[in-house]
Amino acid sequence: MADIFEKLVKNYGPIGQHRERAHGYFAFPKLEGPISSRMQFRGKEVIVWSLNNYLGLANHPAIRKIDTDATEAYGLAYPMGARMMSGNSNHHEQLEAELAAFEGKEDAILMNFGYQGIMSAIDAICGRHDVIVYDAESHACIIDGLRLHPGHRYVFKHNDVADCEKQLERATALIEKQKTGGILVITEGVFGMAGDQGKLTEIAALKGKYDFRLLVDDAHGFGTLGKTGAGAGEEQNCQDAIDLYFSTFAKSMASIGAFLAGPRVIIDYIRYNIRSQIFAKSLPMPIVLGNLKRLDMLRTMPELREKLWSNARMLQAGLKERGFDIGKTDSPVTPVYMKGGVEEATAMVMDLRENYGVFASIVVYPVIPKGHIIYRLIPSAAHTEEDILQTLEAFSDTKKKLDAGAYKVEAIPDMADTKQLA
Repeated sequence: MADIFEKLVKNYGPIGQHRERAHGYFAFPKLEGPISSRMQFRGKEVIVWSLNNYLGLANHPAIRKIDTDATEAYGLAYPMGARMMSGNSNHHEQLEAELAAFEGKEDAILMNFGYQGIMSAIDAICGRHDVIVYDAESHACIIDGLRLHPGHRYVFKHNDVADCEKQLERATALIEKQKTGGILVITEGVFGMAGDQGKLTEIAALKGKYDFRLLVDDAHGFGTLGKTGAGAGEEQNCQDAIDLYFSTFAKSMASIGAFLAGPRVIIDYIRYNIRSQIFAKSLPMPIVLGNLKRLDMLRTMPELREKLWSNARMLQAGLKERGFDIGKTDSPVTPVYMKGGVEEATAMVMDLRENYGVFASIVVYPVIPKGHIIYRLIPSAAHTEEDILQTLEAFSDTKKKLDAGAYKVEAIPDMADTKQLA
């Protein structure tokens, strides 16, 4: 019998294989100082485009005050225990009620984390006779939720409504053959990598031909899209057709936790059957009170969302004017598509950070096909015009170097060698 640890140390995985060279720089970097559009990285100031701090709330004075005051009043322990047993409070229920009302739903349930939350929701809703139909580019949390599902699941090509219908036909045929079970369609309000909105209106319209329920993960749309910031459903005028609306507090609200909103009877069922919440400690009171304040600011300060979009439009327009491919984004998420190998991408990232003071997340093989590079820029209300202009110039300069072959190197540099750059 082999030692179960043996296979782990022999193969650290496609990303982990680079850990010794990448750790602390490309992987697990440390951004220090107050959260803002400019922070410290290895002792240098950098413009940060890797934080989902869409509305700039992370270090807002009003937020810092409520977080401090709530911690002073309650500490981080209260309430103790899982909500079902001893961890409930009026404030938890108030936050749920306000979120439900904001999203135009009857009820909502709080969850400790977004990733954990949607996985557990899928597990609570779907049984072995049910069929899940989902978008091919769904976030990892949805994919992991699908792994918990003991029944069938059918994937449709990204934002391809015709293929979604084809999979609904397959799912319907299976349900009819089984003579039991139902269908859940899962997609996203905004896809976090490419920035394109899900085809919510078109998918919802398929309810006229097929019997299914629709679950939408709107992590990037909540607070950024729609007239009031209620998200992609509001933006596309189809919120009522979304049966279950899910989002996290980790992005526009710059906090911790998540929620699921929908019909009261269904939310109540989930409340009494979602294992990750039944058997986990309740959200601490400072986080709940902080989220109440964040939600209030999201609703009553549209200027934050207006500033976010002003910055996003300036950044995206500037990139396109300089000949960059930013795909089909129709959200603040701003991907920049380039051609190049892993080694070139590595050298380009270092150049941007060390010589231009720009910190941006990058995606390369094996996450995407070989020969491709994707930068993902996340504008926020905290960014300034100077931040954007400096970043545009940096990208123009480094793209010229990339195209000229200046970044062709033999291997990812050892991070120990970069200490002299700090």
